Amino acid sequence: MTATAQKKPARSTAGVEDRGLAGVFARLKEGRKHGYGVFHLGSWPMLIGGMMMIISAFLPWIYVSLTQGLIGESFVLRGTDGPGVLTLSVGCLAFAGGFVPRRRLAIAHAAIPGLVVAAIALLQGWNLIVANASTQWGSFMPGMGLVLAGGGAVLLIRAAWSMWKRWPAA
Repeated sequence: MTATAQKKPARSTAGVEDRGLAGVFARLKEGRKHGYGVFHLGSWPMLIGGMMMIISAFLPWIYVSLTQGLIGESFVLRGTDGPGVLTLSVGCLAFAGGFVPRRRLAIAHAAIPGLVVAAIALLQGWNLIVANASTQWGSFMPGMGLVLAGGGAVLLIRAAWSMWKRWPAA
């Protein structure tokens, strides 16, 4: 019998195997390089864009003020009063797509919610213009929820495009 044991070389994955939030951050950082684990090239934009859409569903989308003067009455249409429910649903889909390691599925999780919410935001913008043209200009104003939903849609469409063009080879 020989007393010589072969030692395995130490792996340099410091931080990647950590537990808790430090490990998640390390895996996200590593995933930007080559797609480690469930995180990939578009994880950060998809997580941020999905959260933007989820939050936007609960914010005011349209401010309506139909009277003039010092004591004008106005009311607010929230996202959950109309298309914000769909925005909330696809925002959850986009957020979940940040954890999908498969290329085509991750692109679909970014592109479909991005295009759907972009269409909703453009339609709402068009409705604002038409409503303002038929009443006194400035009676209908966009709210922060509509702006945030549009920004999340742009972020997701850009993430889908960058994943389509620059996904690392396996």
